[in-house]
Amino acid sequence: MKRIIIFDTTLRDGEQSPGASLDIKAKIEIAKQLARLGVNVIEAGFPIASKGDFSAVHEIASVVRGPSICGLARAKTKDIDECAKAVRSAKKPRIHVFLATSNIHMKFKLKKAKEEILKQAAYFVKYACNYCDDVEFSPEDASRSDIDFLCRVVEAVISSGAKTVNIPDTVGYAMPSEFGSLIKIIKTKVPNANKAVLSVHCHNDLGLAVSNSLSAVQNGAEQVECTVNGLGERAGNASLEEIVMALKTRKDLFDCETSIKTQELYKISRLVSKLTGIVVQPNKAIVGQNAFSHEAGIHQDGILKKRITYEIMKPEDVGFGSTRLVLGKHSGKHALRDRLKKLGVELSEDDLAKAFKRFKDLADKKKEVFDEDLLAIVEDEIISVPETYRISGFEYKSGKNVEPCATIELTKGDIVKKESSSGDGPVDACYKAIEKITGAKFNLLDYSLKSTTSGKDALGEVSVRVVSGSGVEVSGRGASTDIIEASAKAYVNAVNKLVFTKARKTKLEL
Repeated sequence: MKRIIIFDTTLRDGEQSPGASLDIKAKIEIAKQLARLGVNVIEAGFPIASKGDFSAVHEIASVVRGPSICGLARAKTKDIDECAKAVRSAKKPRIHVFLATSNIHMKFKLKKAKEEILKQAAYFVKYACNYCDDVEFSPEDASRSDIDFLCRVVEAVISSGAKTVNIPDTVGYAMPSEFGSLIKIIKTKVPNANKAVLSVHCHNDLGLAVSNSLSAVQNGAEQVECTVNGLGERAGNASLEEIVMALKTRKDLFDCETSIKTQELYKISRLVSKLTGIVVQPNKAIVGQNAFSHEAGIHQDGILKKRITYEIMKPEDVGFGSTRLVLGKHSGKHALRDRLKKLGVELSEDDLAKAFKRFKDLADKKKEVFDEDLLAIVEDEIISVPETYRISGFEYKSGKNVEPCATIELTKGDIVKKESSSGDGPVDACYKAIEKITGAKFNLLDYSLKSTTSGKDALGEVSVRVVSGSGVEVSGRGASTDIIEASAKAYVNAVNKLVFTKARKTKLEL
């Protein structure tokens, strides 16, 4: 099976996204994760652009091992000299030289004739080869270049030593059939094409970067240049995660593979999003929050019966976790039953029908119904959670230069227990004291406080969502004019639910 080389340019072209500037530390962190991901080439930057860019490329070349480390250079001696210095400490250095070949660029930007461009392309590739064996050349704006002239340039740079020739759709102008045909023509018309790797670099101005890249692969391209989350100039580049998963999911069509560890895709996506500050859209393919979420009842029913009815990839394969059935107004009874079962609640058909009616009423009022909403529905309408533990007394102290501490007294039947604890604050101290008495140990997932009445003596309601050591998630609620008491009540409420949930599960298993 043919191996497609994945050339990542997140740190160079991706950083050209408006507002996506990265410092050296962030670039190194991303580069290390790209190496763990398994990319073959990292284009670390444009060394001549600034001292910061040079330093980043130099540092990445020095510390990151595995992929080839590449720097970009214009067809100028100074650019190539700086690029060579920046990448020379890499175990596998690469110099990437580019020069425009379209009539538009030659006339208006470069103001040079075709023959001069041809000579320059060959000369500067040969010049770069004096520094390292691995030289790549890109005829900028190739998709709008005269095809015969483009083939002459490709032949010349390969003869001059280019190991990789990249065909860019620089402004995202090409259509998939057109771009695939271009790659096929180059492969067949250039006599020495088999002596270099043919690469593609597609932009997304018309939303076709991934489609064009895949069409190129089908027509003989051996390297794809792409970015994490599709970042890049203007509308961005071909998305790395989409390219990789398309090739993996449709091996039957492409008959090729990559070296990418796909389970790392979600992790690198989140890292790049965090460090660049550019949020991934929820409906983004592969790594968006909704990529493996289902709300429609028909889809949810199909997923519960057989995953492949509505999912062509496993979320685990991209490091996403698991399929998420979003409970909303389009959801059906099967999805509700499944979610309640995961929360440790199994209902009779009659009780499920009651819960489903309340659920639908609530779903009409809010976009998504969360687990705590479902538990509240079940507790209020169907199941009464026994008050195993009850707060019979509490006190706390806190203030500036005072270590926060709390004493909690809980009653369980006829037994009264009291414990004290310190903490990061009075709420934390209360929770630790409650854990000492009950033996329950939670990780706090969410804490929220809101006022349910107005005025200085407003009643505060605290909601908590916690997960036990065994992975059981429960929520708790408590209200009081004292927010510390409300917090303690919410935590004890969560403990009571956990006790009740465990008892129900034991009973069901028996």
